[in-house]
Amino acid sequence: MLNWAYQMGWPEGLAVVFFFLLYLGYGFRTRRLAAPLGQRGWRLGWKLLLRLTYFALLGAALLGPAYGLTQNPVRTAGKDVWLLVDLSRSMNAPDVAPSRLQKVQAELATLISRFPADRLGLVVFAGEAYVQCPLTYDQAALQLFVSTLHTSLVPPGSTDLAQPLELVLTRLSNTPTPDLTNSTTPPRATAIVLVTDGEDFGDNLEPTVRVLARSGAKVFTVGVGTVEGSRIPQTGGRGYVRDAKGREAITRLVAAPLRKLSEQTGGLYFELTDQRNEFPFLLNALNHVEGQAQQVRTVSVADNRYRYPLLLALGLIALDILVTVKVIRP
Repeated sequence: MLNWAYQMGWPEGLAVVFFFLLYLGYGFRTRRLAAPLGQRGWRLGWKLLLRLTYFALLGAALLGPAYGLTQNPVRTAGKDVWLLVDLSRSMNAPDVAPSRLQKVQAELATLISRFPADRLGLVVFAGEAYVQCPLTYDQAALQLFVSTLHTSLVPPGSTDLAQPLELVLTRLSNTPTPDLTNSTTPPRATAIVLVTDGEDFGDNLEPTVRVLARSGAKVFTVGVGTVEGSRIPQTGGRGYVRDAKGREAITRLVAAPLRKLSEQTGGLYFELTDQRNEFPFLLNALNHVEGQAQQVRTVSVADNRYRYPLLLALGLIALDILVTVKVIRP
């Protein structure tokens, strides 16, 4: 079955009209010059047919006639990206409008759409961590999970950054690793995006960081919030969260541990504040994480047969140049 690689658009249509106008003007000019000599320009007719033919062939070659299928191997490379999102109550703070979590949701939706060839997973955490969505190529499903994120999805508790990182490490250890002695396929590259305000009330993070560094996974941290901080609205809008002494709790961005975590694992630190949005830089950094797992798939590709009409058109053009016609004879 004959198909076309490209559809005829207005540039091609304009070229056809331009050709006919030029040739029509050429024909009238020849007729006007031949009339005073009592001659006619009918000898030009077969040249017109020749030129119409090779012009049509050039147009067909440009549109790419495709006939038949060829099985071509395609080598793909991908990586695994884990999105770790803090759902502690401090993420409801409005110092990053409309709130920290809502701003993060909007930015993550953009991030997910930029990596269609990679597997992405979602982990939510506060005092405990849970896999909200395992690694998947299904962007629509992941977008749905991100759009429904809310601080009430996890039990209330103080933020523990070690919990989500250890959960990802568990998933990494359970991932089948190819036998490198019998295969040229290296293990999949893994990037971890940790989105939090940086407040960590858990145990010492150093042992977990050392294991992460040995695993080869790079941690990209995103600090959300402001140094000045903000009060934390209660769920339902009934006042603000208070500390143990009854004072209104103030949550602030704590960048130092996040910077250290990213540096120790070969990643980078970014900020999302009321005045700075470094998510575009995060997307660029993730793009530079090369996927190491290569797979070869066979796909059916339609053969573009543009060479045949092109060669025939070139032959007719050569014939047009070599064969001359005397329209006006003395």
